[in-house]
Amino acid sequence: MRGRGGVPRRMLFERDEELLLFDGMLNDLCGRAGEGSAPNGGLLAIAGTAGLGKTTLVAEVRRKATARGCTLLAARGSEQEEGVAFHVVRQLVQPVLAASSEDEHRKILGSWYDIVAPAVGLVAGQSGVAPDPQGVRDGLDWLVTRFAVQYSPVVLVVDDAHWADEETLAWLTSFALRASDLPLLIVVAYRPEELPRHAAEFRRLAMRHGSRPLDLTPFTPAAVGDLLRDVLGEGGDELFARECWALTAGNPYEAVELVARIRDRGIKPQYANATELRELASAVRGSGLIERLERLGPSAVRLTWAVAVLGTEADREMAAGVAGVGAEELADAVDKLREARILAAPQDGPSRLDFFHPLVGTAVYRAIPAAMRVAMHGQAAFAVSEAGLGPTAAARHILEMHPENDRWAVRQLRAAARDYLRAGAPDAARRCLARALREPPALEERAEVLFELGCSALLNEPATTVNHLKAALEEPELAPELREAVTYRLAQALAHTDRMAEAAAIVAAEAKHSTSARTRLRMQAETFQWNAFRADEEDSPTRSRSLAKLAEHLTGRGKAERYILGLRAWDAMVRGEPAETALRYAEEALEGGLPWTDDNWGFEVPVLVALTFMYCDQPGRADELFNQGIADCERKGWRGAHLSFGLTLLGYIKFHRGRLAEAEDLVHSGLRIADRVGQQVPAQWFALGILIEILIARGRIQEAQELSDTYNYGQVVPNAVVYPDSETVYSELLIARGLRTDAEERLRAVGRRLEPRGMRNPMWCQWRPLLAQTIAHTDPGEAAAVAQEAVEIARRFGTPGAIGRALHAAAKVASGADSLAMMAEAVRQLEKSPAAYELAQALVDHGAMLSRAGLPQDAADLLMRGLESAALCGADALAARAREELAASGLRPLQLRAIDSDSLTSQEKAVAERAAQGWENRRIAEELGTKERTVELLLSGAFRKLGTDRSGLSGLLPHQSRGTGIRGVPPGR
Repeated sequence: MRGRGGVPRRMLFERDEELLLFDGMLNDLCGRAGEGSAPNGGLLAIAGTAGLGKTTLVAEVRRKATARGCTLLAARGSEQEEGVAFHVVRQLVQPVLAASSEDEHRKILGSWYDIVAPAVGLVAGQSGVAPDPQGVRDGLDWLVTRFAVQYSPVVLVVDDAHWADEETLAWLTSFALRASDLPLLIVVAYRPEELPRHAAEFRRLAMRHGSRPLDLTPFTPAAVGDLLRDVLGEGGDELFARECWALTAGNPYEAVELVARIRDRGIKPQYANATELRELASAVRGSGLIERLERLGPSAVRLTWAVAVLGTEADREMAAGVAGVGAEELADAVDKLREARILAAPQDGPSRLDFFHPLVGTAVYRAIPAAMRVAMHGQAAFAVSEAGLGPTAAARHILEMHPENDRWAVRQLRAAARDYLRAGAPDAARRCLARALREPPALEERAEVLFELGCSALLNEPATTVNHLKAALEEPELAPELREAVTYRLAQALAHTDRMAEAAAIVAAEAKHSTSARTRLRMQAETFQWNAFRADEEDSPTRSRSLAKLAEHLTGRGKAERYILGLRAWDAMVRGEPAETALRYAEEALEGGLPWTDDNWGFEVPVLVALTFMYCDQPGRADELFNQGIADCERKGWRGAHLSFGLTLLGYIKFHRGRLAEAEDLVHSGLRIADRVGQQVPAQWFALGILIEILIARGRIQEAQELSDTYNYGQVVPNAVVYPDSETVYSELLIARGLRTDAEERLRAVGRRLEPRGMRNPMWCQWRPLLAQTIAHTDPGEAAAVAQEAVEIARRFGTPGAIGRALHAAAKVASGADSLAMMAEAVRQLEKSPAAYELAQALVDHGAMLSRAGLPQDAADLLMRGLESAALCGADALAARAREELAASGLRPLQLRAIDSDSLTSQEKAVAERAAQGWENRRIAEELGTKERTVELLLSGAFRKLGTDRSGLSGLLPHQSRGTGIRGVPPGR
């Protein structure tokens, strides 16, 4: 069947191999008939320069997919809408969503609704919280995965992907990796030479799937001859066909258009008429195409200009308004343009206007005189706004206009930026606000625009944020509330660019000059916070004294007071003050609530408060707080740095509870997210240090070293305080590799850095015990003194975990009876703590000591308990060492008795309940008719499972429910 204006009967020439490949992939997707095979998705990337027939091939792909009963999700990039965030995503999903009500949308999206709704063009909630880009991408993953399963099999097609918006390309690039595991075939077509710079990962997409893009090639002379015969019939000669091929270089689009012109002119396909071809060929592209358009009259020209400016928004009424043509002129122009193959025949409804081919649209847009193009974008901005298409549609056109001091334009751009931020597209928001600043805004609005612009760039360009926010602070029209918000964000941006001292100075200055008591207190809290994170703070003791004095008089009535109480709790812990002091302030900080997702306060202090519980032998409470905080971040779509910190530090808590395998999985997840956020960022430092400690504990020293080498860990010291301390962790790795001299030098440097700041708690930083271990062979006297100093600090701190760890280290550098006595006390202290891995270490070391002292029976019990504990912790190297020690003592390990479960046994629950009521162990033993030592061991098991020492039992025990573990913590967490 012959199509419009000379379209060939056959849809495709010389594309049999490409279609055969697609047919095979479609068979895999739909399941091969009679074989009962499961659907198998994948990716097909079609690459080719302009005019090579990608769109025609994609149309055939869509037709075949529909014929096989597949659900089709289709979209096309647009040169004019390349800067409209999620423009292509909306084309993909809106046809499916359009068939459902808002209630059904909420049911489909579930907890993802408020995160994803703005990106896909649905009505969003009024929370006003902006998700981060990764959160939106994760939500889109979930939505399209659900579509793939619910409407299986699904073919997702994106044509002209080189013009897709940056946000869609970022999502598609990551999501396409999952296609092979779903009943989903993704087909993308693009021009490789026109892919934008930010699409480097997309360019490598096909490679990652084990194949290369399907590169389309020009027609051969034979294909052009077939095309001529298909359109004009038999009778043409080969020389004429070869001339057509030479003039078009085999470009399918140009060849088809040239043949159409030949047919329209009635030229016989004989070589004698070849001289007429050059003129016809020139009319197919570039200036020749524009000349052909101009011959259709001024109304037709203005209408095509309007369609080019409007892009996918172009319908007949809107295009006529922008072009300034009446109804009769419009109808006549549309007919002419379709006959001339400049506009396409109606496909998506009679009112839609689109170009016959993207090359035509590009040529028309570039031919519009510059002044006229700017003016038409201005008309288009008003037209789309009046049509109710929203501020982002208007902003696209305003971005192409010259600044004109227009208040309406500023309002539209700011509104568009807010919409983009709610959709998780901060880059698009930043472009709108930067343009609003150039308009410019009114004097009274300028500070607000600078503030919004600074906030929009915080994640990706914190250095740029600093400049905008500093400019905002210099504006004369700055309300007190806005000044406070600008100051807070400026300090945050400075901290994100590793300028902690400047961050602290900016909030300290505001605290001095503010006339508001509330603002002064807020700025004091910020000052304490950023100084606490400074690695170069000059007078930490003075800050600590000021913080302690201020905290004494606070009641926690407002957030600023609670943040100060939280900072006081953390400072007390780091300095090694009695743990009960740190815990008292931590509890007071939590009484009024410390949410992780308050965008105006940050999540740093809530995290510090939770970790205070961990360091104070109550990691179960920290576990609970972190699970709540992570859930809040996920609900609000904060799945970048916030989630990275959350998962990483939750892994650290699991590590402190002796759950090494689970800890490793969590920290790996946190590191993967941190890697996406950027290099040498705080989230990465935290994850690397914790992961290296876990790998050392599991005996995988080489793997820890490779990780360190990959990230250059230990070679660069961050300007911010991170935990665990990076130099201390790297020293621990050096010790594990036998490089004690290098470790000693680093550990002494750590002492010189932390000691003047009063950061002495060995639970927070183990530099003293590690230094003692390092120098034990070269200077045993100093080693014993350093280790004993750590014991004294730990006793002052007062938790069994801290005392037990310090005693364990001291025992290893002592000798004779003192060593055995200290190791025995270390075991007794660690039995009173939730530190399962450290207890396993102490048990094995104590057993080994007793074995060497000629007490094999006493050693056997300890070694067996150590082996069981090490196995439960996932400390493979420690378990292997316990077996070796047992074998060296002539003993064969018995079958392990312990069961890995968070649920208390009936005996553990009975003793724990009584201990929580304040009963002494002797009284519990008498009540239950058992030995006091049995009570101690049962309590030790309860401490490990609940994640607390004795002082925290009353807070956690009521939360224990049969078979599920702690309330708020899923089984197995």
